[in-house]
Amino acid sequence: MATELLSPLLPQRRRRRLALAVAAAAPLLALLLLVVVYSRSPLTTVSSPERVDLTLVADAREKGAVCLDGTPAGYHLRRGSGSGAHNWLIYLEGGGWCNTVQSCSGRKTNRFGSSEFMRAVKFSGILSNDHLENPDFYDWNIVVVRYCDGASFSGDAEGEDLAGNKLFFRGLRIWETVVDELMGKGMDTAKQALLTGCSAGSLAALLHCDDFSGRFPHEVSVKCLSDAGFFIDVKDLSGERSMKSFINGVIKLQNVREVLPKDCLQNKDPTECFFASELIKSIRTPTFILNSDYDSWQAWSSCKANIRNCSSTQIDVLHGFKNKLVSELKVAEDNKNWGLFIDSCFTHCQTPFNISWHSPISPRLGDKTIAEAVGDWYFGRRQDVNYIDCKYPCNPTCSSRLPTT
Repeated sequence: MATELLSPLLPQRRRRRLALAVAAAAPLLALLLLVVVYSRSPLTTVSSPERVDLTLVADAREKGAVCLDGTPAGYHLRRGSGSGAHNWLIYLEGGGWCNTVQSCSGRKTNRFGSSEFMRAVKFSGILSNDHLENPDFYDWNIVVVRYCDGASFSGDAEGEDLAGNKLFFRGLRIWETVVDELMGKGMDTAKQALLTGCSAGSLAALLHCDDFSGRFPHEVSVKCLSDAGFFIDVKDLSGERSMKSFINGVIKLQNVREVLPKDCLQNKDPTECFFASELIKSIRTPTFILNSDYDSWQAWSSCKANIRNCSSTQIDVLHGFKNKLVSELKVAEDNKNWGLFIDSCFTHCQTPFNISWHSPISPRLGDKTIAEAVGDWYFGRRQDVNYIDCKYPCNPTCSSRLPTT
């Protein structure tokens, strides 16, 4: 605070006048400081996000790699350059799930169920080609796989909508076909590869992590990054176990059993095995977990849009989320090849946005941005990359401008 700069040796009246002057000038000083930070910071970038066009999967209908409405699945590919020309980052788009015929039918009228509505995508954050914004992966081959199946790229079934038209639950075929197609476009000679995604796409990255790494020779460095993929099976702010009930509907409708860990299915039902807390027990590939332990998507309440509107009782529930998440991450924390960045920012998905990935006002843990922590882990610049934040609202680097959806 500005008043901390006042000397205790100043006369009381003078101190009071100076304090009032500083307080009055504080907004202007803050604005000037922000301008200076942005103009001088080495993290600042003046480039606008690059737009990358959509590529439809070849022979998609014949291969069954189709969206809910039967249109071809698609992806966006930006070729790497220089030292990154033989490195690949695959990003699986998120966008929730559909767990009923009605909700899946509704997605057929937008980009989450039909490629008819997909357009070019802006690549920012971990997808950016700006080395200031994305210092470690900017020159890699970057692929964004569009999400249009409603079950984290995992289902394999068919159904009918309320009008009698077919619904295609082909997420698993989309995953397999896109990866095969990318292998034919040069990914088969990759020297380094990273599979990641956000939200439902992050869960998909965990579901397919070992399958992805198994497609490369042993000497290739292949790792996975989960961003906001942990959905906690506890009572939410509404007092219900909404998440488990919702996921159960996805499991029954879309037939996702094939992608679930076999060792988990021996002891638990498929719904439990779809949660990230169970998936990480079976993953052998080195993985980095990025998550808010106050994830805004899971709040399910009137204070979802702004944690400052939560009551003390609701905050206690959110503290319970944090405790549950940290306990579930013990498996990852104990694995020396894994990494963690668990902040207390009320947000959801942090890798695809410059403001949260790597900027002057990004969240920091251990004085590291998310990009720096992920880079340290992937390239082995540090041995122990495990950051777990303190309780909300302890972290001053959590910005109110962080995305919450």
